[in-house]
Amino acid sequence: MRLDQFVSNSSGLSRKDSKRAISAGRVRVDGKMTKSANSRVPEHAKVTLDNQALTLPDGLYLMMNKPAGVISATNDSSQPTAIDLLPPELARQVHIAGRLDKDTTGLLLLTSDGQWSHQVTSPRRACPKTYRVTLAEPLDEHACQALEQGIELKGEQKPTLPAQVLQNSATEIELTIREGKYHQVKRMLAAVGNHVVSLHRQSIGDIILDPALAPGHYRSLTAQEIQSVVEPD
Repeated sequence: MRLDQFVSNSSGLSRKDSKRAISAGRVRVDGKMTKSANSRVPEHAKVTLDNQALTLPDGLYLMMNKPAGVISATNDSSQPTAIDLLPPELARQVHIAGRLDKDTTGLLLLTSDGQWSHQVTSPRRACPKTYRVTLAEPLDEHACQALEQGIELKGEQKPTLPAQVLQNSATEIELTIREGKYHQVKRMLAAVGNHVVSLHRQSIGDIILDPALAPGHYRSLTAQEIQSVVEPD
């Protein structure tokens, strides 16, 4: 792991502030000051910030910018999976919390913590998920209102929960839903007479896809991001 990422994940500082702390000489690795933010932290190394020891959160918590063409599965003999994009030592320890369709891109969460994963995906929690949706046709006012009121989907006993719609342009919206039904976004737009051209998940709860992550890349979640989806006692 890069030093700035280690400091950010273990201290709660932003990546930018972590880099500043490193360049200011406030960080030491095994007692030696380093001002290189992109240096690698050896396994079991002792890292300190202002002479205070830093430790990563227990368990593994990752965000990935999922590219199109990979499936959200642990393994598959015929298709590439999101897990395949991880180093082997991480891949064998994590599972996916909240899957994405093969052609859907964006925020994917992976973890070794089953209880945390349940907090993210449990229908009872109704964790909001925001998608950037490119449409085949302009979204009219009637369709927008229908999405915001709840849509009756074929094969479902209840309508969807009310969604939030923000229109970026005539054919691009940001859609926030609180469920995870099968192909839900595509089915909702089809129900109002439209078609999804592309779909990109931007956030889950307060966890927002890091704009610095290229497709197929990943990083550890910060302590603040991990805690943001945990239900208070």
